Amino acid sequence: MSEHRRKPPQSQGGGRAAARRAAQQPSGRRAAPPRGDTSGSPSAAYGEERPHVGRAEARRAAQRSGGGRRRVDEGAGSGHGGRGGGRRGGGGGHEGRGRGGRPSKPRFIDYPRHNKYGWRRWVPSWKLVTGLCLGFVGSLMAAATIAYAMVGVPNPDATAEAQNNVYYWADGSQMAATGGEINRQIVGIDQIPDAMQNAVISAENKTFRSDSGIDPMGIGRALVNMAKGGQTQGGSTITQQYVKNARLGDQSQTLTRKFKELFISIKVGTDMDKPDIMAGYLNTSYYGRGAYGIQAAARTYYGKNAKDLEPDECAFLASLLKGATYFDPAGARDIDPAATPEANLARAKERWNWILDEMVKDGHLSAAQRAKYTKFPKPHAIKKNAQLSGQVGYLVDLAKSYFLNNNDQGIDANKLARGGYEIHTTFQKDRVKKLEAAVKKVRDANINPKKRPETDTHVQFGGASVDPKSGAIVAVYGGVDATKHFTNNADQTGAQVGSTFKPFVLAAAMQDGVRDPKLGEEQGPGERKIVDPDKSRYSGKNKLKIKKYDGTVWRNQDNEEWLQTNDGNESYGNIDLREAMVHSANSPFVQLGMDIGIPTVRAAAVKAGLLESSLSKSNVPSFSIGISDPSAIRMAGSYATFAANGEQRDPYSVTRVDERGKTIFKPDIKPKRAFTTAVASNVTDVLRSVVDDPEGTGKNARIPGRQVAGKTGTTDGNKSAWFVGYTPQLSTAIDMYRMDDDEKSGKKREFLEMYGTGAQKKIHGASFPSEIWQTYMTQALKNTALETFPEPESIDGEAIWGGGASSPPPSPSTTPSGTPSTTPSVDPSTTPSGSPDPSQSCNPWEDITCGTKGGTGNGGVDGGPTGDPTTSPSTTAPGTNGNGGNGNGNGGFFGGTSS
Repeated sequence: MSEHRRKPPQSQGGGRAAARRAAQQPSGRRAAPPRGDTSGSPSAAYGEERPHVGRAEARRAAQRSGGGRRRVDEGAGSGHGGRGGGRRGGGGGHEGRGRGGRPSKPRFIDYPRHNKYGWRRWVPSWKLVTGLCLGFVGSLMAAATIAYAMVGVPNPDATAEAQNNVYYWADGSQMAATGGEINRQIVGIDQIPDAMQNAVISAENKTFRSDSGIDPMGIGRALVNMAKGGQTQGGSTITQQYVKNARLGDQSQTLTRKFKELFISIKVGTDMDKPDIMAGYLNTSYYGRGAYGIQAAARTYYGKNAKDLEPDECAFLASLLKGATYFDPAGARDIDPAATPEANLARAKERWNWILDEMVKDGHLSAAQRAKYTKFPKPHAIKKNAQLSGQVGYLVDLAKSYFLNNNDQGIDANKLARGGYEIHTTFQKDRVKKLEAAVKKVRDANINPKKRPETDTHVQFGGASVDPKSGAIVAVYGGVDATKHFTNNADQTGAQVGSTFKPFVLAAAMQDGVRDPKLGEEQGPGERKIVDPDKSRYSGKNKLKIKKYDGTVWRNQDNEEWLQTNDGNESYGNIDLREAMVHSANSPFVQLGMDIGIPTVRAAAVKAGLLESSLSKSNVPSFSIGISDPSAIRMAGSYATFAANGEQRDPYSVTRVDERGKTIFKPDIKPKRAFTTAVASNVTDVLRSVVDDPEGTGKNARIPGRQVAGKTGTTDGNKSAWFVGYTPQLSTAIDMYRMDDDEKSGKKREFLEMYGTGAQKKIHGASFPSEIWQTYMTQALKNTALETFPEPESIDGEAIWGGGASSPPPSPSTTPSGTPSTTPSVDPSTTPSGSPDPSQSCNPWEDITCGTKGGTGNGGVDGGPTGDPTTSPSTTAPGTNGNGGNGNGNGGFFGGTSS
């Protein structure tokens, strides 16, 4: 019902209690003034109804008093007898208390605002805004603290540390990078120039040395510069980029990865030193052209080590970190057609200039230094990856094997395969090319498999060149191509060396001497007679009956005597050892070896530098004429011992190996005195006659104006041919043979005869091998100083008459009536002084192969063939193998080899 029709409430008594009761009356009834209250409005006298008030006025009154629209609040009135309360509330009391409802209380979060209306109710107060911000920041800090504690720093990613092995030529230039899928060589910070570090700092992260791993200001600058379209630094710090490259192994752009990177970067920035972070970043970054890390980049773009980079080169490499696809002057149109060489060059120059200018601004480069760098340091052109083709594959295998077999770091093949090693070799690029060219020249001119398929197929050449003064292997020829022909012909192939073994027999004769027949089997120094190569005479008769040192005839297991033949069945009569070497006669050296003792000859070859494992274990007569099969490398190295006047050095192919910029291996090459200077100088003098003598088998190896010493060699059955020779500066061995060594063919690996090869009746050391040697050595020694061998010293040797050579008449005790003839008979008797007891014809203590049957066959033109057993005439065709077997069937144990 309307207010004006309601009955006024009945009086409940006067005083304050009545006023209180009146205030508590329902809002539908008007409260009566308390009794005795005469201070109110005149119109509100006791018992009299108040005049009617309009709704608008009541609403304004309620708003003035703070009351609600419906609810009457209790509160104090304003002023004496003032009106308080809400729309229907009572006025103030006698003491100024309002008679309206209670004022409302604000909530803990006053939103919407309790005392505002309209749009003001939805505008938060500054207190609310401040509180929310503080709460948000606090929550973020709490979450960050929890995340920081929970996120661990992962170990470096395996891919980020993957490296390859780099092999270097002797001059320091890169030869090959192999052993891993990633072209990277990690180096220490001491190997990275300051200019490179500063260039990256100026371009990528100016606050690197002072920030904590992240740089909020840098991120802001990056955004601003990006918006302006100018040069930008990356928003990520160097630490963050290192973490992304090396620690996460994740290049995705997800929010999760970004936050993970952020927290790990903070930890890395706290735990790692700045130099280590910088080194890690530069070693894991990609610079284009397949180069990972600063060392690989320096080698790829400028052909030098990182430590040798110039500041302008560093600025260019730093520009590549922004994206090699668009800053490599070579272009990358296969990736993006817009990345043309012209466009990339323009971009690279612009960024290169900018980085140099920034380095000046940052105090990393003086203005004077900057003024020097006006020309863009254009990098090398892209080289086609030849893998390990040509000779490089053979060189890498040799260096790898040498390092694995000689390092004391516990580095085996598996560890080497993980990469990270820089292997510096002894190989000289120009001499390797010259040796390869010399072989190719002879091959192309003479070997024609299409024209002569029966004789010119499967022809192989091998060669090696060693520095006598150091033992360094400077060049090898392993075959036509390491990716096509897998056997390294410079290493041990099984090809017998023939008469190139004779110098070791001569050296043993001059240093150890021959045994005295009157003494026992074992004779030490002082009990032997030193042999003078010019005074001594040995029988050069063809089919010479070979005897033991004590004069008894040597017999095989079938009690057959052995007759040693010469090349072409030539007989030379009594001949001194120099002439025997010049003509490469076999008979004198076979008998000389028996007089010395095969074990002593073997020991002399080992002293010179041959590996004992490559020498025949047989003590048969033919041992002295080369039934063993050392490698070309070892033959060159052993002849280098004579070139070095008796000092022996093992051939080596690695000068040092570095890992992360530190040298971990160096070969311990110490010279050993193998022979006295007298012996070595006389061996050299005799071998010079082989080349200088008009009838010498090595005359094709002459080099005008230079002293050359060398020896030819051809084996039984014409299955291999050699020339080994040296000058004071260089020792080189060349071998030639035929063998089908293609494993895919399924054929048995065996040596083939070379009769008719290259349109030659027979191949011997004096033909193609000596021609290759002469061509190569002439070029290899070009523009080098002329050096000479030392003069031969006196060896105080004796005139030994062996092998049935006729002795001169004994010197009379008094003055003879006439001058005795000093010329031995040219037709000495070859009949032994007596027939030996068959039971003594085979001594197992001297010959470990006692009981093995010998063979027959013709030798090369450089010397004689194998012997013929006198009790069984030869019925074997020339060049075929004997009955014994050793060295891939090339003449058998007793068949021997010719020069």
